Amino acid sequence: MFRRTFWFTSGVAAGVWATTKVNRKLKQLTPESLAATAANKALETGRRVKDRAVGFALDVRDNMAQREAELGEALGIDAEPGLPAPRRYAAIENDRSTPRYIEAPMTSHPKHSYNRNEDH
Repeated sequence: MFRRTFWFTSGVAAGVWATTKVNRKLKQLTPESLAATAANKALETGRRVKDRAVGFALDVRDNMAQREAELGEALGIDAEPGLPAPRRYAAIENDRSTPRYIEAPMTSHPKHSYNRNEDH
């Protein structure tokens, strides 16, 4: 009798275990669960790619600065070039001797205007 009870209990336990495993797997295979899993993996992959790209860009910048320093030493260009002096132009120049201020004859403009409101 104990033998039968043991096998019966073992069978029930195996059935419960198998049913639980199958139900978990079915829940993992629903469209919502698959979409959530895919989104999580895509975010994780995006973070890894971003970290690698940022690291690569920083390495390139460091190596570029190092190579520029090496080339500067080899060519004897160690001094940093200064900024050029700011250019200042006068807003109004009164010098009419320059060619841009030579007045053209007034042949293109009439001496009187055609504005009808001028007489009123």
